[in-house]
Amino acid sequence: MKFSIDKQEHFTVFSLKDEKLNSVVAPELKTELIGLNTIGVRNIILDLEALKFIDSSGLSAILIGNRLCQNANGTLIICNANEYVMKLMRISQLENILTVLPTIQEAADYIKMEELEKAITNEEPGAEAETEEAPEAQEE
Repeated sequence: MKFSIDKQEHFTVFSLKDEKLNSVVAPELKTELIGLNTIGVRNIILDLEALKFIDSSGLSAILIGNRLCQNANGTLIICNANEYVMKLMRISQLENILTVLPTIQEAADYIKMEELEKAITNEEPGAEAETEEAPEAQEE
């Protein structure tokens, strides 16, 4: 399997360079995604620009990567998917499970916003408690 990895501050771009993601290539993709997860990568942008064909084993490998990212409190985003790949994801009803965006830049922006939201939420744990207490105070 041919691919490139570009590690950024908040995410890693995994660019698949093969034209097919089938039962021959899918196990290798799964292994690479598990390896990234093992070293602490939790946000992955999966660039499928070169991909022309995908089958169920390829979709399965992507779903495994998605689950690994979610379990690490991160996100897997698919970008640059062609119409064939998008059609197969729609037929498989995966477009509701997977995050798919048109470009790497949009995916990067999405992840940066998610990371910012997580940082704000973690910094202000008392803000939620105050919001919950306010209605009770008004009732008295």
